[in-house]
Amino acid sequence: MDKKTENEILKKLDKLNEKIQGITLAEYTEMLKSPGRMIWVNFLAGLARGLGIAVGATVLGALFLIILFKIGQLNLPIIGRFIAQIIKVVETYL
Repeated sequence: MDKKTENEILKKLDKLNEKIQGITLAEYTEMLKSPGRMIWVNFLAGLARGLGIAVGATVLGALFLIILFKIGQLNLPIIGRFIAQIIKVVETYL
């Protein structure tokens, strides 16, 4: 690539970058002017985070229990008894 083409591409990228930053700044300013919109956006973000945490914790808990059941089936001497007790407690409350 020659130097002239490279400079033209860099200039176009700079203009594009300025436009993107301008749009982002304008949207942020608009949100600050509208407290109701800011509350709504933050509310939706909080719901998404809460749902993600709940689903993630459920999946991790289920994987943990599956691993415990598999280890319990291996009949390891010391660990097996301990896991068997944990499994009995879990099955009692399910």
